[in-house]
Parts: sequence; structure tokens; C-alpha cells
Amino acid sequence: QVQLVESGGGLVQAGDSLRLSCAASGRTFSNYAMGWFRQAPGKEREFVANIGWSGGIRYYADYVKGRFTISRDNAKNTVYLQMNSLKPEDTAVYYCNSIPTINYYWGLGTQVTVSS
Repeated sequence: QVQLVESGGGLVQAGDSLRLSCAASGRTFSNYAMGWFRQAPGKEREFVANIGWSGGIRYYADYVKGRFTISRDNAKNTVYLQMNSLKPEDTAVYYCNSIPTINYYWGLGTQVTVSS
């Protein structure tokens, strides 16, 4: 059974940092591009960042560019999202998925709450 489990979220203050992890099990994702997404209350889920299978290609949404860094460790089948200079508008549930996304890969996500 394929499973993506996000972790590392929490309650922080504006300007703080968090590092999210996405651990994959049930199959290897080392040959797949992976991405981070987020969904704030009352809003659609939106793209945050993605990374190519080797880690050499990375794309970021404009609203996180320069503050967030996506990385991966294929030996650990894990993708990371380093989030710096967090803002209250970054408050959301953060999810990972393959690129392109596959519906049954969506996990429970990890809650990130940034207080002002």
C-alpha cells in the first residue's frame, strides 16, 4: 500500500522556521518528481513547490520563492520543505504528492499555523 506521510508542522510565530518531511512507503518515489501543496481554511489546495527526481530541478510558487526550499533524499524516500521567514498567510495544511499528482496519494497533511 502506497502511503505518503507528512510531518513537522506546528504553531510558530511570524519570522520563524519549520522543516516539513514527507516520508513515502509502499513504493520508491526516487524516479518521480515530487511536490508540496497547501490548503488554507476555506480555500482551494494550491501548489507550493516541486522537485525533479534527481533534485536538480526545482520550482516554487511566487508567494514562497526565496523563503522556502524543497529538497529530497532518495535513499530515505523522503522529501523535505524548509520554510523560513514564515508569515501568517502561510497558515495551512501542507501535503506532498507526486508530480503529476495522484488522488490516492494524498495523505492527511501536516498543519502549519503562523501567528502574527
